[in-house]
Amino acid sequence: MATSAMRSRILALAVALSLVLLGANATATPSARAADGFTAHGSARQVYVVGLPPGAKATLLDAAGDTVEAQRADTLGGLLFRDVKPGTHYKVRQDATGATSGPLTVHSEAAAQWNRSIYDQSIPDDGYSYLTTRDGTRLALTVHPPLHPAGIGGLPEGFPVPNGPDYLPPYPTLIEYSGYGYADPAGPVSGIAAIANLMGFAVVDVSMRGTGCSGGAFDFFEPLQGLDGYDVIETIARQPWVKGHKVGMMGISYGGISQLFTAQLQPPHLAAISPLSVLDATATTLYPGGVLNTGFAVAWAKERQEQAQPAGVGATGTQPYAEQRVTEGDATCIANQALHGEAAHLMSKIRQNSHYLPAVADPLDPITFVHRIKVPTFMACQWEDEQTGGHCPALVSHFTGTDKKWFTFTNGAHVDSLDPATLNRWYDFLELYVAGQAPLINQAVLRVAAPLIYQTATGVPATDLLTLPVDPIQLQPTYATALAAFEKLPSVRVLFDNGAGTSPTLGRIAGDPYPAYERSFATLPVPGVRARSWYLGGHGALTQSAPTKSHVNWYTSDAHALPKTDYTGGTATGGLWGNASQWSWHWKQNKPGTAVSYLSAPLAKDVTAVGAGAVRLWVRSSTADVDLQATVSEVRSGHETFVQNGWLRGSERKLATTADNIFKQPSTLLQPIPTMLASDVRPMPRNHYTRVAIPLYFQGHAYRAGSRIRVTITAPNGSQPIWSFKETQPRGTTSKVYVASSPKLPSRLVLPVVPGVTIGSAQPPCPSLRNEPCRAFVPFTNQTSPQP
Repeated sequence: MATSAMRSRILALAVALSLVLLGANATATPSARAADGFTAHGSARQVYVVGLPPGAKATLLDAAGDTVEAQRADTLGGLLFRDVKPGTHYKVRQDATGATSGPLTVHSEAAAQWNRSIYDQSIPDDGYSYLTTRDGTRLALTVHPPLHPAGIGGLPEGFPVPNGPDYLPPYPTLIEYSGYGYADPAGPVSGIAAIANLMGFAVVDVSMRGTGCSGGAFDFFEPLQGLDGYDVIETIARQPWVKGHKVGMMGISYGGISQLFTAQLQPPHLAAISPLSVLDATATTLYPGGVLNTGFAVAWAKERQEQAQPAGVGATGTQPYAEQRVTEGDATCIANQALHGEAAHLMSKIRQNSHYLPAVADPLDPITFVHRIKVPTFMACQWEDEQTGGHCPALVSHFTGTDKKWFTFTNGAHVDSLDPATLNRWYDFLELYVAGQAPLINQAVLRVAAPLIYQTATGVPATDLLTLPVDPIQLQPTYATALAAFEKLPSVRVLFDNGAGTSPTLGRIAGDPYPAYERSFATLPVPGVRARSWYLGGHGALTQSAPTKSHVNWYTSDAHALPKTDYTGGTATGGLWGNASQWSWHWKQNKPGTAVSYLSAPLAKDVTAVGAGAVRLWVRSSTADVDLQATVSEVRSGHETFVQNGWLRGSERKLATTADNIFKQPSTLLQPIPTMLASDVRPMPRNHYTRVAIPLYFQGHAYRAGSRIRVTITAPNGSQPIWSFKETQPRGTTSKVYVASSPKLPSRLVLPVVPGVTIGSAQPPCPSLRNEPCRAFVPFTNQTSPQP
């Protein structure tokens, strides 16, 4: 535990270092020192203060001397004023002493640089250092050149270290940027720098402001994080060791999402981005269908809150590398903790934004701004991603700012954006658009390393040697021929039946990350896609014809009817991310009376579904609100395979009638879009049926002739390995839910069927498909009701 002496040391160093920076970089640090030692800094719609006595009250004054806001400093003497109107001649006054800072300028959040001198700073080409951003905040970073790959000390013996003239400076360079412990000199937490190093790239791993050893205060994707990313790109690109003085961005998950926020600002020296396993909108992960995702999203936010705490003061859950550097006396890291106590309270923000507030949500939702991205883009996502979720494909149609864009989608888990077929294309993209060279040049090292990469990343058994398939682009002899071949590739590639494919050595191990086949399309939604309906009928039937009679089934909606998740082992390396021999699925069927389920007849022809879908129901509930979960599955040969979920809170059933909604596009039959506006919340009617549309998350699935399609309606929970919901409606009780289907009330499942797609392999064995659990099929009998 930290002592008061340690806190005093951090406070003293925060003051001392701010004064040193002010003297050494007067132009680079827009700040003003007060007479008694505290320092105030103007930023983008913010003013931050360091060096105040703990608990001291300070007031922000405008140019006229009027009070804008008053706050008290935290225990480290830091203080942050947010949402300050841009302007000049602001001042900060310490109320107890009357000491006042010099004049400050508060800037807008526009990308236009107000402090270009920061681009003159020198960053070493190897190892740990700090980079100063436009508002004087210093970000921690580590540069990993190809000859010193990131995290090499923790990788298996025999891991190849690149060598030769193609790995010498100047390096093609990539930025990896997130709120995890990326700047850790030992290697980034949840980062993939080592893989890029093997490709021949230098990687600059940067920790976001307010995290680890970086200065500032953390907030979830606030505009300043994008501006910091802009400054990182422009600073690093000017370094003498950077090839071509342009850089790319790469990263998975958090490090993928951050690229979208940065690239929308269009930094001039950004060459390309390659976001992997990302989200399209905060709500599709945090509030799917309006239901709070307590199993993953809330837990993730709490972890971010913990890691944003000051290191060195005894807080629990801070980033270990920052604790170590504070202990070792890193003066900059210590001083940078001064504002960590001013981090935004993420749980409060989550509670305050349970409905769609455009002014808050739109800046946080990539789907609203990816049209501003103009650089070449490679993106990969998974339909059943257990962390960020399967809604990422919605971004495709919004990427209108560049015609150089390629997307790969597959069934699988969060790590499957690194699967061999995807890794090959990602490598080709980076070589062509960042390195500016033929992929043939450095592919040999990557291929040799592939088995160890996958043992480390996915945790497959050491005897399971995953390798990279032959790649036509890597066979092209020149940059020009490789680029021409790559640019002929269709924009959207779908890898089908991932986990059931054959390896390049012709082996087949169930669950290994190889697709059975692939198909490509010009865009998404796929041109020519059809909304095909299967209607809920009597006796649990799912029919291709609209109902001619009335049928009513009911169930008791109980969020505790099943375990919250359907996976009991480790949900990362060596478990969910491994192969079938390592999975521990426990996907259970609901007991009678706790669900309604409908099953089609065997399909007469193959059906390939690619895109979003919906379950459109006529329901009534015994309670004023109820949460609905839809599960689509495939039944064949005595087995049932999970395909996709969707969720909806009944009171938030109203659909958008214009494109002014969370996704900035009209609702369609295949993609209904609830408004999620608080003003549109309506209780469920007690005495009549109402129409609800449960949006299904995206899928890319082949339903073969002879298979049967099943749709099951329940309370949330029980069909995801991490996502779960403990704050469901009705809260603390159950609800009786009636589902009607009749000529006037035709309830149905709607899937995005793409005509003319040939299925390229036989039915996958059970289990084998990645993140699509398979269980023995058990018939289900619905509870019936005579009421219309």
